[in-house]
Amino acid sequence: MHNTKHILKIAAANALITAVYIVLVSLFLMHTEQLFNTYHQETILMPILMLLLFVFSAGLSGLLIFGKPVMWYLDGKKKEAVSLLTLTLLFLIILTFIAFLLSFLIPILIL
Repeated sequence: MHNTKHILKIAAANALITAVYIVLVSLFLMHTEQLFNTYHQETILMPILMLLLFVFSAGLSGLLIFGKPVMWYLDGKKKEAVSLLTLTLLFLIILTFIAFLLSFLIPILIL
């Protein structure tokens, strides 16, 4: 059996890795035109790339959030699985709240 501290560490790590991945993808998307020096030309390549990124992101996020809880649940550790999933989602909502706060505070602090 896993103790609460261990579950908290895993949940925090999964949420943090997920948040860092989201930040990196967001930065990439913000600077796509500058990175690739693209011009506004309609090709099939950009929708393909965006859909591939979307599918990869869904898979990675699903693995980080649901991977270990599903494994634990299937191994009979149902209580630990539910705790890990709940704590991971709690950490993610806390990180989301912090991001919202920063998005409102940073423009105020800069002025």
